[in-house]
Amino acid sequence: MTDGRRPRRGQGELETQVLSALREADGPATAGWVQERLGAGLAYTTVITILTRLLAKGVVTRERSGRSFVWTPVADEAGLAAHRMRRLLDGESDREAVLASFVTSLGADDEKLLRELLGRTGDGPASRTREDGEG
Repeated sequence: MTDGRRPRRGQGELETQVLSALREADGPATAGWVQERLGAGLAYTTVITILTRLLAKGVVTRERSGRSFVWTPVADEAGLAAHRMRRLLDGESDREAVLASFVTSLGADDEKLLRELLGRTGDGPASRTREDGEG
């Protein structure tokens, strides 16, 4: 591009950058702090738009602080990836087929790890709920 414009970011790239900035904060952060952290001429209104979208997705929380808000990520990087995976799965009509396809596409090491993790959940509250017929 020779017209002086920056190349467009990939889908979700800006959300990822905003979340990364929030995770680096010592606590809840303002949109202005996030804007300064990301730099590169990013407009304040763009940061607010991204934070509002992340709030709607349940990925961040906000709390009033004076006349504005401070923002906090809901989970760490692994938790956010898990959240995205659940959202994708929730959008599919045949969950069993999606999960079966996912599991069969795993490498041997990941499959073994998944089996170990699933074995551990047998002692957790989620499995008790299922056994009680509530879940």
